[in-house]
Amino acid sequence: MNPFIRVGALALLILTASLAAAEKPDFSGEWKLNTVKSDFGPVAAFDRWDLDVTHKDPSLKVKATMSNAQMGERTNDTELSTDGQETQTGEGASSAIVSAAWTGPVLVVKSTRKVNMQGDEVEIRNEEKWSLSEDGKTLTVEAVIASPMGELRMKRVMDKQ
Repeated sequence: MNPFIRVGALALLILTASLAAAEKPDFSGEWKLNTVKSDFGPVAAFDRWDLDVTHKDPSLKVKATMSNAQMGERTNDTELSTDGQETQTGEGASSAIVSAAWTGPVLVVKSTRKVNMQGDEVEIRNEEKWSLSEDGKTLTVEAVIASPMGELRMKRVMDKQ
């Protein structure tokens, strides 16, 4: 093979790899809910939804603290992998199977949990799409929650602290 073609092919390979890596944002940081820009649909609005995120791809650790008038305050720690691998999180009623995978610059996080509703065990599925603004200061999480009672859509807009 011609040495110029070999060097050109290598340069193209390196450029393609660096562009692919650049597509994946780093969600690390402290995030606070922007209640004005968020939409919780028919669910009681949240007064607080803070995230403390440590992201070193493929590792993603999220500590979420949330509260509203209906449920009070609760904290949830989740550790998952962004390579699509399923992870068991939580214990008992807060137990879920979670996976996350990249679709371009968007991280798609899926979870399935079984809960007891009036004596019946039902499955609740959640799909979140995490995207970061170009300036890295706004995290938008669009969620679809599916249960036997129907589908619920929410959008959380988070500001970096």
